[in-house]
Amino acid sequence: MTEPTPSRHPNLTGIQRVAVLTSGGDAPGMNAAIRAVVRTAAFEGLEVMGVRRGFSGLHRGELKLIGPRDVANTIQRGGTILLTARSATWRTPEGRASGAQHLRDNGVGGLIVIGGDGSFHGAQLLQEEHGIPVIGIPGTIDNDLYGTDHTIGYFTAVETALDAVDKLRDTGASHERIFVIEVMGRHAGHIALDVAVAGGAEEVFIPEDDKPIEDVIQIVKDSVKKGKTGSIVIVAEGVPGGAQGVGDAIQAGTGLETRVSILGHIQRGGAPVSSDRILASRLGEAAVYALMDGVSGVMVGRHGSNIIHTPLHETWEKRKDVNRDLYRCAKKLSV
Repeated sequence: MTEPTPSRHPNLTGIQRVAVLTSGGDAPGMNAAIRAVVRTAAFEGLEVMGVRRGFSGLHRGELKLIGPRDVANTIQRGGTILLTARSATWRTPEGRASGAQHLRDNGVGGLIVIGGDGSFHGAQLLQEEHGIPVIGIPGTIDNDLYGTDHTIGYFTAVETALDAVDKLRDTGASHERIFVIEVMGRHAGHIALDVAVAGGAEEVFIPEDDKPIEDVIQIVKDSVKKGKTGSIVIVAEGVPGGAQGVGDAIQAGTGLETRVSILGHIQRGGAPVSSDRILASRLGEAAVYALMDGVSGVMVGRHGSNIIHTPLHETWEKRKDVNRDLYRCAKKLSV
């Protein structure tokens, strides 16, 4: 039985050309989102202009038409083919006015921004000041945006960090050392918590919880008494003092050999895992349809199996908490 041809989406606004950019820190899966935007638009008879180097490139007019062939063989690639940058100029009214004019000069009827809360701030200002329709796609490994279960890049970052934790556990156990491992997450402990549970860590420090270091020192001491030959402590980078501070305190409090490993930017790189590719594909499609429906000033996200819209300002004004049930589970499994 042949599948029916997908039907066209109603174009309620008459929009004919959209632009897409990636902004802020890169995240695995951004290319999959760009690809989905371009190919969904092509299916619907729309043109897409790719903006290089985020808002920095937009205010300089770095726009170029891109089509389905331009995004071929990109779904598996990390990073972003459009490049990304942070822009001090975009924080000025003059910078945003320049970007808006470049969009108008190129006949762009709406802008899709792939990034995090800082990128969404910039997008909202563009809409408020110049009336440019904007849609956000959540692209950040931190998973800290309200309005979506997960952000693009998060699943891959967890897998990358977990792979490193597994390797460090091997060497730590061999030398009977404690390893304190720092993962990304300036304001959120989502990566740290998932990695801690999946990696069998003895303890986890996250920005959302003010855990006394004395409690961790006692847990490590107890684990040694129980015969454990090595311990893993996961620390989100946003915890005061970071992994180095935690590691120094543990070594001073236990007298045990402690090593600190800061994973850093390796968590942003690499081919996106399937979950990120699928999420990015769905959100890229949804962003195009939102513009065609006349929607603006929202982020497209996924809740369960449903695509939802969240006002851009809510993505940073409302706090997305860590999974508290998983946090309680982590404490029980560290015995």
